[in-house]
Amino acid sequence: MGRSRSASSASSGSNSSYDRKGKKDKKDKKEKKDKKGKKEKEDKKDKKDKHADKDGHSFGTSEVHAQQMHQQMPLMPSFDNSGFPQPPGFPQTHDRSTDSGSFQSPANAPPPSGYRVPLTTTSAFPSQQAGQPPCQDADGSPIFIGSALFENSVHPCKIGPHLSPPCMVPYGGQEYAHHGRYDLLPFDPNIMELVPTSRGEIPAGRRPIEGGYEEDGSKLYHAVANVQGLKVPGKTGPHLDGCNVSFGGAELVINDRYDILCWRN
Repeated sequence: MGRSRSASSASSGSNSSYDRKGKKDKKDKKEKKDKKGKKEKEDKKDKKDKHADKDGHSFGTSEVHAQQMHQQMPLMPSFDNSGFPQPPGFPQTHDRSTDSGSFQSPANAPPPSGYRVPLTTTSAFPSQQAGQPPCQDADGSPIFIGSALFENSVHPCKIGPHLSPPCMVPYGGQEYAHHGRYDLLPFDPNIMELVPTSRGEIPAGRRPIEGGYEEDGSKLYHAVANVQGLKVPGKTGPHLDGCNVSFGGAELVINDRYDILCWRN
């Protein structure tokens, strides 16, 4: 009987020892798990703090990545768009309110083709930007100077708000009704003037305003010819040996005594 009790006591003591050990292991595992969870929370908090900007605004991971990518991307190079030719267009309008008088220093001088107002067939006519009309139609309607943009060339043209379409080009032997993009050149008598010439010549010492170019790159300039007592805008160039204008449905060629549009000296 005594041995039996001893065995029972030993077994009971052993079981108690195992219970204490099991409880201790569970407690250790729980503590480790709690520490691990606490560390993960702290790590997440640190990452979130790193994602906050200097003003305290926090960003998501994708937003931070986008900001980093933006900082690494090269800046778009800037180009000087003031020169001609600039296919398929011209320099756009310039605010001359800051210019002092009619004097143009080299730094403030307009580009060779002047400042343009880009238009299309469906555009409303920009009366406030057009300047004074250098020409008139037979009915007294104002006629302006411009350039029509083709696929591989740009041709000087006449622009009449009363015409349909407003842009007419001396092209291919006819008065070509141009649909699509064209640019209006506001006429400014303070810095521009019409100079007499003939046979495609550029007057000595003068700078003609560039109005376009042929498909082969030959330059075209703005010209104005007298047709039936009317001043009609057209195009000229050394290779044309004269001035071509659109009038009455046809392309007319005037070889002598017409004007070329130049910058004032």
